[in-house]
Amino acid sequence: MTISIINGPNLNMLGKRNPEIYGHKTFEETLTGIRKKFPETEIRFFQSNSEGEIIDMIQRENADPAVAGIVLNPGAYAHYSFAIADAVEDSDTPVAEVHISNIHAREAFRATSVTARAAGCVITGCGRKGYEMAIGFLLDTIECKTT
Repeated sequence: MTISIINGPNLNMLGKRNPEIYGHKTFEETLTGIRKKFPETEIRFFQSNSEGEIIDMIQRENADPAVAGIVLNPGAYAHYSFAIADAVEDSDTPVAEVHISNIHAREAFRATSVTARAAGCVITGCGRKGYEMAIGFLLDTIECKTT
């Protein structure tokens, strides 16, 4: 079984960008921990600062029968990308949205996620643990569909 993690803009700067909000670890360090926690699951990872590339990846992963779920951290695109929201909505593959910080406790513009309406769940403010929670949600959702 394969789960795809797709990270949006500026998440390639984790470990350097606002460590008081996002922590000091790089995402590669987080990804290593995730793969250890879910050894039976293939974890794919993609990051882009480009809206179109994120949409293309959602569509590619949706078309791949090996991909059972998508964890999406759309970054700032969550707040205004109706195009990404449409790609998520058009996806037959379950999608869990993740935000490392609590978007409701930050600047007012961050409190709204236009992409959230299309996701199966939204996890916000749980730090990097949110990725593990999202994978757990997806694996539970997939198991429910097959039993």
